[in-house]
Amino acid sequence: QVQLVESGGGYVQPGGSLRLSCAASGFAFSNSHMSWLRQTPGKGLELIAYIKNDGKTTSYAASVKGRFTISRDNAKNMLFLQMDGVKFEDTAVYYCTEGMGPTPRGQGTMVTVSS
Repeated sequence: QVQLVESGGGYVQPGGSLRLSCAASGFAFSNSHMSWLRQTPGKGLELIAYIKNDGKTTSYAASVKGRFTISRDNAKNMLFLQMDGVKFEDTAVYYCTEGMGPTPRGQGTMVTVSS
């Protein structure tokens, strides 16, 4: 079955960087467009980054554009999110998903931006 396992979350100071990873299995990853979502307390899921299956086309939510970079390694069935210049408002649980989601998705990885 489809399995998505996010990792790489943790604590980071404002202005810092973090790299999230997502290990995918159970489906044809190289044929699938993928996304990163995030959820904060009291808010719904937000689609923040999207990448087509070939890795050549990406798009971002205005809230992260210019700071976050989505990428993938189809040979390893891996999806990544490079987070630079993080802000307090980036504190959230981050999920990877097939297509634009919101399902399927993994258990998520928590990112806390704190000074």
